[in-house]
Amino acid sequence: MNKKLTWMSVLIVVLLITVVGCGNSNKAGNKGDKIVIGIDDKFAPMGFRDDNNEIVGFDIDYAKAAAKEMGVEATFQPIDWKTKESELLSGRIDLIWNGYTITDERKQKVLFTKPYLKNSQVIVTLTDSSINSIHDLAGKKVGLQSLSSASDALDANAIKSQVANVSEFPDNVLALSDLKTKRIDAVVIDEVVARYYLSKDTASFKILDEALAPEEYGIGVKKGNEQLLNNLQAALDKINADGTAAEISKKWFGEDKILK
Repeated sequence: MNKKLTWMSVLIVVLLITVVGCGNSNKAGNKGDKIVIGIDDKFAPMGFRDDNNEIVGFDIDYAKAAAKEMGVEATFQPIDWKTKESELLSGRIDLIWNGYTITDERKQKVLFTKPYLKNSQVIVTLTDSSINSIHDLAGKKVGLQSLSSASDALDANAIKSQVANVSEFPDNVLALSDLKTKRIDAVVIDEVVARYYLSKDTASFKILDEALAPEEYGIGVKKGNEQLLNNLQAALDKINADGTAAEISKKWFGEDKILK
């Protein structure tokens, strides 16, 4: 009798531990008490490495604030931006969060939060360049980040058929480097990124007044993980409403650019 009670007690304890453990691992819709966020660590000012090789940026601070609200820890995983959706679908990361433009094509692959920031694709050239409008790209060599929304914006514009060639780069830093050395004539790039680099080097670059395409940033979540999506959106709504997001925006952009 006592032996049977002992085994029954052990079984009950094991079941309780299993239930509690499962409850903790799913409290945010991710594994455990961490959210792994996939980023391009050369995408200033959204997410990049500073002089001390620390990952910093607007999206980094925004993600940390949202994670704190959710009661989890945000960890950042630099990835090859060309494979971002594959990284998400494989489960190696929980979120794509680094200036990730919402597009109809991407909506077929991932779930998106509500947009949180407006952006556009702009054209950057050298300050002494004769390129002053989109039409001036005819016959010119254009660079952009591979598999980015910059490529989509250029493809959607009639000028694409008139440019001499398009070079794709792993990141915007390399594209701007080739522009500076005149291996290419212009770069199609996110406006928020372009303005950051212009603030660092006003002598070298200029942004054309015409933009290729307006767009909005969102956070990508694996399809089927509605729990994480809903919990994340609730946290974003909270920090957007209480002024936390506005302060982060002012820190990086000098103004409140958060979409409410």
